[in-house]
Parts: sequence; structure tokens; C-alpha cells
Amino acid sequence: MAKTGLLAKFAFFIGLIAAVALPVGALGHRVRLWDHMMGLTLVFSGTVLAVLALVLGAAAFIFALTRKRPADRVPALVGVVAGVLVLGWMAVQYNKAISVVPTHDISTDVVDPPAFDVLVERRPPGSNSLVFTDEEAAMQVEGYPDVATIVSSGEVEGDLARATDIARALGWEIANEDAGLGIVEAVDTTFWFGFKDDIVIRVRSTDDGSVVDLRSVSRVGLVDLGVNAERIREFRRRWASATD
Repeated sequence: MAKTGLLAKFAFFIGLIAAVALPVGALGHRVRLWDHMMGLTLVFSGTVLAVLALVLGAAAFIFALTRKRPADRVPALVGVVAGVLVLGWMAVQYNKAISVVPTHDISTDVVDPPAFDVLVERRPPGSNSLVFTDEEAAMQVEGYPDVATIVSSGEVEGDLARATDIARALGWEIANEDAGLGIVEAVDTTFWFGFKDDIVIRVRSTDDGSVVDLRSVSRVGLVDLGVNAERIREFRRRWASATD
């Protein structure tokens, strides 16, 4: 029985390690086995290994064909496929990162963004600043023109309760409900890395009813890959559905 060549073996095992490194790096942070920098390092390492697996796998497969080594074909292909899948996924993430607004703080009101209350003290040391800059406001207006204030004909008390119900339905962890301030604070956790993003919903009275504003801020990372804007969009969709 023909033995598998060393090159094909390397491609096979490196490909498997590369494929495993990405979810392990992310989920390890989610369950608090390590910090986010370690998780990102594992993801980066998996990407480098994916390149190596792809190159070695391709070389091993060519050798298997030209030197008639059938035992090398499957492990070599595994290395190639693993490398392609990992690099393909990373390419999608990279494309997303360069196509969205490079910020981590999104507000429906860029002039007077909703302010956090109790969550200010609950955010761990090293979290992103809660100062909403003019630069961020300008980028958001250009990149996310649809992320806007919700205009409601309802009363503040009822809209605040409605906002809380929607937040719970979306799976957000309610941290504070303050009718006096007219705000609801919540925390949402991303799926893979388990990153914590802070959210504040503000309801203010107007002559015709009320206005509802949201702000969603990532605790870590300079670019949120559009997560905060999409979170607000989903809230707006739920609000519109409830109105209809």
C-alpha cells in the first residue's frame, strides 16, 4: 500500500489547523479563555497557515499527478480546499471592512447623540471612548443616511415601553430603564467573538408625539464591520412592523 508523502501530509494537517484556528480563536474569546487580542492573533495565524496549506497542497497535488502518487491526492486536496475556504472567508471580511464606514459608534442623532448612564461605569477599562466626534458624525451622514431618528405619534411612556420590548425581542440584555431620563440601555453580544456592544435608546416628547433615537457603540475595535448600523436598522424594521 502506497504511503502518503511528507508534503501532502504537511498540506493536510496545516490546512486542518488553519480551518480550526478561526472558530477556536473567536469562540475562545467568547467563553473568556483569552482576550480579544489573542483571539485575533489566532485568526491571523490561521490565515497565514491557510496560505501555506494552499501552496503546499497545490504542489503536493501536482506531484501526485506527475509522479503517480495516488495516496497524496486526497490529503493534498484537503489542504487546498481548507486554504481556499479560510482565505475566501477572510476575503469576505476584508471586503466588508473596506466597504463600510470606518467607525465603531453609530447614532441616529449625530448632532445630539443619546448619552449613556449606568453603562458608562460598567464598561471595562480600555473600552472605546464614548465621545461622539464631528468626524464620526460626518462619516455616518455620508455612509449611513438611512440610520435616522424614528418619528412617532405615540406618547413617551408608551414608546419607551415599546422600545424595551423590541430590544428584548432582539436578544439585547437590558441594563437600565429610566423613565425620568427617557432612556433604555442595553448590551448586545456578537455571535462569534462575543464582543459586547453598548446601546442606548432615547425617547423625547414633541408637539406631535415623540422622537426615538438610538446609539450603538462597540467596546473594542476601530471598525465594526457595519454591525452597529445594521443593529439599528433591525430595530427600525421591528418598530415599523409593530406600527403596521
